[in-house]
Amino acid sequence: MRILMFGWEFPPHISGGLGTACYELTRTISRHGNKITFVVPRAEKPARKSSVQLISAVGVPLPSSSSVEEFFQSLNLQTADSILRPYLTEEEYSRALRSTSGDGTENDRSNVMTTSSHYGQNLMAEVARYSEIGEELAVKEEFDIIHAHDWMTFLAAIRAKRATGKPLVVHIHAVEYDRSGDSINGGIFEIEKMGMEEADHVIAVSHYTRNLILSQYGISPEKVSVVHNAVSRHQATRLYHVPPVRKNKTVLFLGRITSQKGPDYFIEAAARVLEKMPDVMFVMAGTGDMLPRMIERVGELRLGTHFHFTGFLQGHDVERMYAMSDLYVMPSVSEPFGLSPLEAMIYDVPVILSKQAGVNEVMPHALTVDFWNVDDIANKILAVLKYPALSRELLRNGRKALRSIRWEVAAERIQLIYNKLAV
Repeated sequence: MRILMFGWEFPPHISGGLGTACYELTRTISRHGNKITFVVPRAEKPARKSSVQLISAVGVPLPSSSSVEEFFQSLNLQTADSILRPYLTEEEYSRALRSTSGDGTENDRSNVMTTSSHYGQNLMAEVARYSEIGEELAVKEEFDIIHAHDWMTFLAAIRAKRATGKPLVVHIHAVEYDRSGDSINGGIFEIEKMGMEEADHVIAVSHYTRNLILSQYGISPEKVSVVHNAVSRHQATRLYHVPPVRKNKTVLFLGRITSQKGPDYFIEAAARVLEKMPDVMFVMAGTGDMLPRMIERVGELRLGTHFHFTGFLQGHDVERMYAMSDLYVMPSVSEPFGLSPLEAMIYDVPVILSKQAGVNEVMPHALTVDFWNVDDIANKILAVLKYPALSRELLRNGRKALRSIRWEVAAERIQLIYNKLAV
């Protein structure tokens, strides 16, 4: 079967869990004999070939094996000339556009979805422009199924479906209600709704996300399936040799520093922990619009000597950070799934999870908290750090859960969906 897949990130261009999920899904789906053309939005200057070459080669170091070679033979990675990036806001898009044009002038940020031969004048216009590129690619490629990941790709996928009549699967890794709560962007919501309505089938990464799709978008229940994300052991082949006994315990927050991820609750809980256990180091790894305010809050609470902001981490630095941590905390306000707790467990780091996270569905024995209950978060951090027996029990249950959380299972479920649509 031939799959035309639209995404917005793919290794080595990863800003979050979506890139990892897209890579692992394409890797395992291709094992079923599928040929995948994966389209990613990427800004490139026509005079330079390096960007295209980098994406075409995928650019990630992988172990040499026949399965890896077969995977890349089945994956035809296409690049579209676009400055779309994961998690863009309207303001961030405007900054990227000014940087690209180099004229330093403020761009029109109206909501009119116009297109031109150049980059769109605002985020929505660029999404619409990218959709034209998607349609152009669709009429040139041979494929049986269209598979689109998250809202920025939906217009491109819809146009590809209308141009070719091929069935469409949309894969929901997050919805606007996760990212923005009640202050949703109406334009993004409408694109999400249109994508799900036009789709022949909708994949949600958790039952938590499926419930949002049904309640907020009015999609028919029989049209929406849950396929959980997973984690692969090969993602942790290089464990760093960190001394098992360290003077200070380290508690990690790793993710985008935005309201959705709850970094403010992490800091407030840290202050309560340090009142009772002053030899703990807290690390916040990532970037986002709330980072300046979080740095200010740490200063206000006089936690500077116990708090470290790393900025955005990737590759070996992420692995090293997990390996150096004694506990991972994910206090997300709304988390469709959440791969990072599974990655932490690979490195034998116990986790505390928000009850508002889809990953709880595959980790039923994890410690959970309400994101807003900073006293409970603090108490559970203290319990894990003070009682080794509790930490060992969490790790034992986590290892047991990881044995059944595999990308191969996700690929098998997606293949069944493909088979039904392609008849």
